[in-house]
Amino acid sequence: MKKKSLVLLLALAMIVVTALTGCGGGGSEEGGEGEAAGIKVGFICLHDENSTYDLNFINGAKEACEKLGISEDNYIIKTNIPEGQECYDAAAELVDEGCGIVFADSFGHEDFMIQAAKEFPEVQFCHSTGTKAHTEGLDNYHNAFASIYEGRYLAGVAAGMKLNEMIDKGEIKKDEAKIGYVGAFTYAEVISGYTSFFLGARSICDSATMEVTFTGSWYDETAEKEGATKLIKDGCVLISQHADSMGAPTACEKAGVPNISYNGSTVDACPNTFIVSSRINWAPYYEYAIGQAQKGEAIDTDWVGTLETGSVELTEVNDKAAAEGTADKIEEVKAQLEAGEIHVFDTKNFTVNGKALDSYKADVDTDEAYEKDTEVIKDGYFHESEFRSAPYFDITEGFDGIKLLDTKF
Repeated sequence: MKKKSLVLLLALAMIVVTALTGCGGGGSEEGGEGEAAGIKVGFICLHDENSTYDLNFINGAKEACEKLGISEDNYIIKTNIPEGQECYDAAAELVDEGCGIVFADSFGHEDFMIQAAKEFPEVQFCHSTGTKAHTEGLDNYHNAFASIYEGRYLAGVAAGMKLNEMIDKGEIKKDEAKIGYVGAFTYAEVISGYTSFFLGARSICDSATMEVTFTGSWYDETAEKEGATKLIKDGCVLISQHADSMGAPTACEKAGVPNISYNGSTVDACPNTFIVSSRINWAPYYEYAIGQAQKGEAIDTDWVGTLETGSVELTEVNDKAAAEGTADKIEEVKAQLEAGEIHVFDTKNFTVNGKALDSYKADVDTDEAYEKDTEVIKDGYFHESEFRSAPYFDITEGFDGIKLLDTKF
């Protein structure tokens, strides 16, 4: 054989070996970045970068892939995928394009991700905010969430600090410390969020009350702006939200009302009113799940990120709008949460119809009847996101201090 032909054959052999092993320059004997780069990853998002919620997922996906050494050619992000059969179609397309693991980011995607998991058992499917993985019993279908109720509580602490400042300055009376909250749906995820936020505020400002309105959509800028405006006209002096557009923050900036947003800072658009924002950082989960899939090892059926894992974060406090000492107070309370010295849903800190709760059954094993099946209060507090990853705190009727303006959604 001629020397030139031998060199060519050896080069072709090296290309084949590299393609089969997924290894290239920068790999290691123990795997790591080079090993993780050998898998193709798919992401399904309900909206696009214009939604603060989806942008948060997209940023987490890119951060995780970059950290794992997965090139842009080896991950695909599909945006504007509705909570319908389109989700299954998107998942099937990602499988056809070679993805070994697929993620979806919205509650209503779940049934279609389960459909895909059953259809493609060789591929791992991970769904954020879902509730059914622990009852479906599929080895390749998983749910994930984070203890964002702790982040909401900390954001509520910032709200309480601001309310106290407004009282001390004579801007409002103590009995006028009313918070407004724009929610998407009357789902447990939203209920858990606004209640933990309220409890954080009440821990600082004991006269705080809250009104909640709902839009019936995760992303509707007009409805969210109208909701915030309605709350402001009704006497709410600070606004927060669990909805995904800039509607509420921009309404607050226009009205000069302090705002605590969600899923990222709005300080550039709302420099005079933005105080702080909490968010779930999805990068740690993506890194974990992709790594497990690459190694062929099991992924947790229900995974819960925490303050300690870096999955629950707050933005920097905007000192222009926040009360003095807010950042320090947040750090103090955060340390207490991490140490288990305080619990967000401590039953000493709230009443329902004037009474403390010593027992409550939640709908953890979701069925069509939404039957409450699991005792979740023990040791003096409601144990959120411990029996499954997604929230199941759903106490609405009679929760003292919180008024729901509508519950049609």
